[in-house]
Amino acid sequence: MSMEQIIAVVRGFDGALVLVPEPGGDFPESAWGDAFCYYAPDGQLPRNVQPYATAVTRNRPGDTASDLDPPNRWRLNIRVDRAVFEELTGEERRDPGRPRDHAATDLVVPHPVYGALGWISVVNPGARTRSTVLRLLQDAHDAARVRSERRRRQERLPRDD
Repeated sequence: MSMEQIIAVVRGFDGALVLVPEPGGDFPESAWGDAFCYYAPDGQLPRNVQPYATAVTRNRPGDTASDLDPPNRWRLNIRVDRAVFEELTGEERRDPGRPRDHAATDLVVPHPVYGALGWISVVNPGARTRSTVLRLLQDAHDAARVRSERRRRQERLPRDD
């Protein structure tokens, strides 16, 4: 799957907002060409909310294990819950197990930096991970929707001042 295909799939989800920063916009150069996926039914970037999935196209300081700088390499990152993380990786989020080849393509592995926080990653998703990636993206979107709705309900509750 290409990064463009992943972006198209996510944009098809109800209430999805996918930001792909480009030169000249409000985002720093380090984000240009990457993609950030949010649940945002109003089409506005949510405040104080992390994306539920990202696609990155280059190495970052402290995040080079996926070897993303060569041409045509990119990494999909998806936030998953504890049970799914353990199902996919065979280990607990907060207790990473064996060393991983984070540069391997079309393989689901814990995120090289944020695995302990419940993120998985796939460099250049392909035929082997396609159905898993599509399911994880839908699940992450649905979980973000539930969190958003819960926040909105809490914001409407009367306060005792």
